[in-house]
Amino acid sequence: MFGNLVVLKCRILFPNQKPVLYFPNLSIMINQLTDASTLVEDYFAVRNLSVKLCQPLQTEDYVAQPVIDVSPPKWHLGHTTWFFETFILKAYQSDYKEFHPRYNYVFNSYYESVGERVLRIKRGDMTRPTVAEVYAYREYVDQAMKAFLESQTDLSERFLQVLELGLNHEQQHQELFLTDLKYTFGQNPLHPVYHDGKSTYQKASDLSEKFLKVEAGLYEVGFEGKDFHFDNEEGRHQVYLHAFQFQDRLITNGEYLEFIQSGAYQQFQHWHAEGWDWVKNNQIFAPRYWQEIEGEWYHFSLRGLEKINWEEPVTHISFYEASAYANWRGKRLLTEFEWEVACQQYNPKPPELANFVDDEHFHPIARQGDNLQLWGDVWEWTNSAYLPYPYFKAEEGAIGEYNGKFMVNQMVLRGGSCATSLNHIRMTYRNFFHPYLRWQFTGIRLAEYL
Repeated sequence: MFGNLVVLKCRILFPNQKPVLYFPNLSIMINQLTDASTLVEDYFAVRNLSVKLCQPLQTEDYVAQPVIDVSPPKWHLGHTTWFFETFILKAYQSDYKEFHPRYNYVFNSYYESVGERVLRIKRGDMTRPTVAEVYAYREYVDQAMKAFLESQTDLSERFLQVLELGLNHEQQHQELFLTDLKYTFGQNPLHPVYHDGKSTYQKASDLSEKFLKVEAGLYEVGFEGKDFHFDNEEGRHQVYLHAFQFQDRLITNGEYLEFIQSGAYQQFQHWHAEGWDWVKNNQIFAPRYWQEIEGEWYHFSLRGLEKINWEEPVTHISFYEASAYANWRGKRLLTEFEWEVACQQYNPKPPELANFVDDEHFHPIARQGDNLQLWGDVWEWTNSAYLPYPYFKAEEGAIGEYNGKFMVNQMVLRGGSCATSLNHIRMTYRNFFHPYLRWQFTGIRLAEYL
C-alpha cells in the first residue's frame, strides 16, 4: 500500500531514473460505500496520484515559489496531508497523536478557525520541513487513516462527507500542482521539461465556425442529487435565458494570433477599463508563456519550449483578454448559466475525446472528432461574477470556510482542463479566479444573442 512512497524516496536519491506516471480510473462515490476496504482503496488511489505526479521532480523543484499565486510542490503535499490529519484524524480519533505540533501553522492554508498560519507568499521561504520529512508526514497520516478506516464498523454520514471532501480537495491541489509547477518552470531560462506527454502535435478535425442554438426560456441550474458536490453548486434554481448561440469549439491559438497581429493589445476600445489598465501597467502583449523568437512564435509547456500549434485551444489568458477578444470579434462570452444549459442540451457528460489529466497530455490538444470541447482542455471564462446561489449558506466551523468567503471580485470558469481529473469534474462545477489571473489553463468560447 505504501510502495509508491518508497519509490519516491528512491527517486530523490537516484534522480536519473525515468519516471512513469499512472492515472487510475477512479469513481469516488463515498456516500454509497459502506465497505472499509473500498474506502481505503479510493483513499489511496487519490493520495498515490499526488505522489506519482511528483515523480519527475528533482529535490530542488519542491521548494520554489516565484509569485504569491503559486505554491511549492512540497507545500501541496503537506497541506493535503494536513487536511486529513486536521479534519478527520484529530476530529474523529480520540487517541490520535499528531505528527508535529507546528505543522498546523506550516500547512494551514486559509482556515481562520483552525489557527494562525504561514503567510501565503512565504511558503517557498521554508527549507524545513525537508522533502523527506514531508513524505514521512504523508506516510504517517496515511498509515493512521488506513488503520482508522479499517477499524470502523459504522461510519457516520458526516464523516463520509468530510472524507470525500478531503479527496476532492486533494484532486484540486493535484491540478494546482501542475499549473504552479508550470509557472515555476516557465520562469527558468533552461526551459525544463516536466513530462513529454503523449503527443507533441495533433491536427484539428474541424475548425470551421459553427454555432449551436439554445432557445429562450426558463431553465433549472445547480446541482441535483446525492453524489458529491461542493456547497457553491447548491441549490438548484430557475433562471431565464434569452435565446443565444454558442460556438461548437474553443478559440484556437491561430485565431488569437490574429487578435494580437491586429494591434488589439494597443487598442483600448476592446477592453474593460480595468483590463486596459492591467495591459498597460503590466506590458501585456500575448498569452502567458508565449514568446516570439527570431520571427517564430513559441510557448512554454510542461513539455518544455516548443513552437505553437496554431490549431490547439489558446490558453493561459486572463478574463480581461478573453472578454477583449470576444469584443474584437463582435461576440461575447457565455454566462455560467448559459454554459450549464448548453452542456445540458448538447453534451451532459464528458465524451471519450475530452482531454483530462488522465490522458497524460498535460496540455490542451487540437479538437478531435466532433468533440465540442465543453469538457477538459481549458477552463472557460464566463461572463458571470462568482456569487452565491439562492439560499446559499456556509456551514458552521472550518469546513464552512471552503467556498463562501471567496464570493467577491472573482469570475466563474466552467468545464475543467487538461490538468483536471476526469472523475472530479461535473456539469455544475463552479471554478473561480480573479479576472487578471492566467497561470491556470484558461481559454475562450464565443457566444451571441439571437
